[in-house]
Amino acid sequence: MHRSRFRFVAGALGLAVLAAAPLPTARAHHVPAGPDYQATEKDFAVEHFSANSINVTNRFLPVAPGTTFTLSGTVGSSAHEVVFTVTDLTKVVNGVRTQVLWDRDFDEGDLLEEELAFWAQDDFGNVWLFGEYPEEHEDGPVSAPSTWLAGVQEAKAGILMRANPRPNTSQYKQGEAPAVEFLDVAQVFAANQHTCVPTGCYDGVLVVDEHDPNQQPQDGHQFKYHAPDVGIIQVTARGGEEPETLVATEHRMLTSEELAEANAHALELDKRAYNLAKPVYGLSEPAVLRCGTLPPGTPQVCPPAVPTPPTEAPPAEPPAAAPRERSRVTGEGRRR
Repeated sequence: MHRSRFRFVAGALGLAVLAAAPLPTARAHHVPAGPDYQATEKDFAVEHFSANSINVTNRFLPVAPGTTFTLSGTVGSSAHEVVFTVTDLTKVVNGVRTQVLWDRDFDEGDLLEEELAFWAQDDFGNVWLFGEYPEEHEDGPVSAPSTWLAGVQEAKAGILMRANPRPNTSQYKQGEAPAVEFLDVAQVFAANQHTCVPTGCYDGVLVVDEHDPNQQPQDGHQFKYHAPDVGIIQVTARGGEEPETLVATEHRMLTSEELAEANAHALELDKRAYNLAKPVYGLSEPAVLRCGTLPPGTPQVCPPAVPTPPTEAPPAEPPAAAPRERSRVTGEGRRR
């Protein structure tokens, strides 16, 4: 069964919302400062994230709650569509509170897979992927064999977008989960491109080359086009047995009713994961709604209104990093 490489990932008020755990408050200490530093997965530390981790505002990959993106195209010879929704939910993964994204993959109009993806932005502006819960709908009962969360079964978070991405810089991992054979790496391919898609024409577009080094040449490479202050607007492919090509066909804010429905559905997926992916999901805290989405007095997550930059100046050079043990939309390829 083909798996898209693209991940982007009762009424809501009637669902139970659990109290959130305390948010990390420590500030970063050892990631180098300066606009030219290019972070990698080796720079991960819980101390680099604060209450602002759920505010993903990176100019090339912003995900404001209530936003929905639709990309349409083909996988091989089949019509394909990805609908990517930013919910009001957050979830703690590997000690970091993440933003919960919900995306759906449709092949020839049929739902092939839907997924919860967990993103967070560190205090330096890098966007990280902390895991994915993908439910497969194509064959037989719904299952989720490719679920992974950073910190469980040797899985590690990776970078979806650097704070200051530039061409001619190093490769970086977007996530690694050996237990489900998930590994994606990325590298900036081009910058300052002009790209036109059905939603409009964009300048200053960043192109990122992504691939799974363990699935070559059958999977090929995927190139994602990121428009400033918008996000992914186009996906092209090079090589591979079933290349995937997509263009942005819709980018809008959900109505309050649509967002409530999306929140409710995502909460149901999160609840179901404790049964379908218990070995991975079992020890994680349930997802909760952000502050302001429920009546006063309801347990919610309330981040600061204004992002606060790190207060401590890091050293000029990074320390030597020990080798790491032993990657749908969006941030990033997906399982096949």
